[in-house]
Amino acid sequence: MRVVGYVPGAYDMFHIGHLNILKRASLECDHLIAGVVTDDVLVRAKGRAAVVPLAERLAIVRSINVVDEAVTDLSSDKFVMWQRLKFDVLFKGDDWKGTEKGNRLEADLGAVGVRVVYFPYTVHTSSTALRQLITAGGNEGANAADGAQILPLR
Repeated sequence: MRVVGYVPGAYDMFHIGHLNILKRASLECDHLIAGVVTDDVLVRAKGRAAVVPLAERLAIVRSINVVDEAVTDLSSDKFVMWQRLKFDVLFKGDDWKGTEKGNRLEADLGAVGVRVVYFPYTVHTSSTALRQLITAGGNEGANAADGAQILPLR
C-alpha cells in the first residue's frame, strides 16, 4: 500500500530545519506532499506575515528533490487539507507534541486513520530566529548553524 505523507509549513526564509523535516518525512512515506501555508494562514497562526512571498516559497519547496508535490495550504485546520489530499501520515516538529494544538491534531486526524509523526524541532535555526537576527541588524547569531546537523539525501 502506498503511503502518502504531508508536511505543512510556512517555509519562510528556507533553512536547514525545513530541509531536515522534509528529508526525514520523505523516508517515512512513498509520496511526500509539502503544504505551504498562505500569508493569511500564517498571520492567523503566528501573528505575522511571511518575509518571502507565497509564490517564491512554493517554488523553493517544489525544487527540493525529496518533495514529490507542493501545494498551497489554505487552512490552519489540517483536517481540511486531509479532506483535499487524503494523506496517511502528517509530519510536524516535536514542539507540537503534547501541546493542546498537537493533541487536537492527533485526535482530529486519528479519527480518520491518519498518523501524526513528530520530528525533532531545529532549535538553533528557525525562521523566528532568522527574523530576529535580521530585525536586530547584527550578526550575533551568524554562527548559530555551526552545530546544525545536515542530513544526507536519500
